[in-house]
Amino acid sequence: MFTGLVTDIGEVVSVEGDDRLRRIRIRSHYDPTSIALGASIACSGPCLTAVAVEPVAGGCIFAVDAAAETLARTHVGAWRKGRRLNLERSLKIGDELGGHLVTGHVDGLAELVARDPVTGGAGDPQWAPSDRFTLRAPAQLARFIAEKGSVCLDGTSLTVNSVDDDLFSVLLIPHTLAVTTWGERQAGDRLNLEVDLIARYAARLSESRPARDA
Repeated sequence: MFTGLVTDIGEVVSVEGDDRLRRIRIRSHYDPTSIALGASIACSGPCLTAVAVEPVAGGCIFAVDAAAETLARTHVGAWRKGRRLNLERSLKIGDELGGHLVTGHVDGLAELVARDPVTGGAGDPQWAPSDRFTLRAPAQLARFIAEKGSVCLDGTSLTVNSVDDDLFSVLLIPHTLAVTTWGERQAGDRLNLEVDLIARYAARLSESRPARDA
């Protein structure tokens, strides 16, 4: 379980394998002694298992295996050497839940349609410009996205600002743009999308409820 609050930006060091199974080595600033084999790490959304860890200067390189389902449902299959990733270690009992409950089980890919600067605060030296990202959700997932609800995109917990059919927008402040990979995102990119856990189960319960007699 995760919160969608990114704790490090990793970089893909190498990718080996095929569409059935790929081993991906990722450099991070995490202390190698703090990562046990079998530990879960969210890598730009998907929850992946650390299968090897080696210390390097300034942190470690950990390896994860991505199977066919992950490669087909997420953008992990497009990762190559040099790709930067949003990383988050799994939630511990007692940790602050600053984002929202995230499982690391990606539902599909959202397409980034537009990135627009948000201007305002004219004459206010404290104003820092933000960016509004407009995305298109897969048709089967759009119904789970609600205005002011939570969504996880590339491992980042965000609040939905607006919804228009299958389009929705999120607003990112300068801090988030600086400490995640969002600063690199441009129109046409695809992002790993995990819809809100509560919305998913509420919809499932509603669908399974027996129809009342007329």
